[in-house]
This record gives sequence, structure tokens and C-alpha cells, in this order.
Amino acid sequence: MVSSELKRESLHEKLQLLRSITHSHAINKTSIIVDASKYIVELKQKVERLNQYVEEFSESSAVQSPLPAVAVETLEKGFLVNVFSGRRCPGLLALILEAFEELGLNVLEARVSCTDNFRLQAIGVNDEQGEVIGSQVIKQTVVEATKKWSENNHN
Repeated sequence: MVSSELKRESLHEKLQLLRSITHSHAINKTSIIVDASKYIVELKQKVERLNQYVEEFSESSAVQSPLPAVAVETLEKGFLVNVFSGRRCPGLLALILEAFEELGLNVLEARVSCTDNFRLQAIGVNDEQGEVIGSQVIKQTVVEATKKWSENNHN
């Protein structure tokens, strides 16, 4: 009797953890599992996009461009901005964040690595009322920030 209660409690805790990780608002077990499977599909799609991005960068870096690679993808609500360089880029993050601020782009989530190379993945939304920003405008602004960084670090 105690054993079955412990198992039930353990299962409940695991479902609540799964619900939390997947940002599910579901209450019953089946819905939590369905939301988790949808979340896994979304993660797989993100991995595929990132792998494609890295592959494209690898192909373009054969030329050894001094500027970091920039890609902007339109999401359902906002934009996914990827910036990658095979080398360290001290000060680049600050310039990119300033560019986001100039555009009125609010960063909701970001992952940055500056150890051996520079990698930024940011999800942002335009909270400015009125003018809607397109992905090309964001990409061009980030590319300009990388050019400004390059000029400052090579002169």
C-alpha cells in the first residue's frame, strides 16, 4: 500500500517536472505527455536549423571572412538571430546589443559563448509600437555592427 503510494507520488513529481520543463499548462497526464512530445519536435527543428546554419557557415568560412556570419530567422512571435565566428570577438556582444536597442528589439532569451569562438543565439521581439521590423533590417543592422567591430579591432 505504501509502495503504490510512493510510486504514484514519484510519477506525479516526474509529470510535474516534465510539465515545468516543457512549459505545459496541461493538467492531466495525457495532455502533459502530448505537450512534451510537441516540445521535443520543436527542439529537433531548432537543432536542424542550427546544424544547417553551422553547415552554411562552414562552407562560407572556407573563404575565411574576417566578419562573423549572421543569420536571422522570422519566428511566430519575433526573430531568431544567430551570429557565429570561428574566433574570439571581444566587444562584439556589446555592439550587437546596442544595435538591438537602436532597433527597439527586446531580447527575450539569449545564449552566448565567447570562449574559443563567438556564438550568439538570441530570440527577440519588436516592442516598438507602429513600425514593424523585418528580418532583413535586423540582419543588416547586425552585419553593420560586426563591420564596426571589425574596423575597431583591425585599425
